[in-house]
Amino acid sequence: MKQMQRLALCGMTAALVMTSGALFAQEGNSEPSKQPQHHNHANFDPAQIQQAIKEHLGFTNDDEWVAVQPLVQKVMDVRRETMSGSGFGRMAFRPSSSGDANAPQGGGEKESRAAAFLKANPEVDALQKLIDNKASASEINAALARCRAARKEKEARLAAAQDELRKVLSVRQEAEAVVLGILP
Repeated sequence: MKQMQRLALCGMTAALVMTSGALFAQEGNSEPSKQPQHHNHANFDPAQIQQAIKEHLGFTNDDEWVAVQPLVQKVMDVRRETMSGSGFGRMAFRPSSSGDANAPQGGGEKESRAAAFLKANPEVDALQKLIDNKASASEINAALARCRAARKEKEARLAAAQDELRKVLSVRQEAEAVVLGILP
């Protein structure tokens, strides 16, 4: 049973990392959603996820958790930044440049929120614009270099945040954080 809970928490943690905080906001309602939370990342309550992480890491003392929680959040935030604008998720929300009237154009609330989140990477956006405009190889190479440099900088920030968190965890807590996907 604990393994099932851990798997569910890993999935929720991944969803939290991969989505923006605005995606979770429940406008005008401070109570957690009463709707089912499976397969709909917009219904995840970050407070519930943080509580589950706290429990899995074995924090029973609220004062200790108050000191560690910002470090956990920082790792999750920097990881989300690191993943922003990369991978296949970007392809799913990029408007078709083919002019095909039948091509998916998004437009739904979920797509527009996800697309807005994925646009948070200016280097990737600039590179995509050059590709779309059929820019010269030298222009694309320069944009690639900027993109890679930005990604390396974000990965370095992520490693630093993870090291900072690792320093305050016990070995058991570190192992749980690895299982949850918070630490490598």
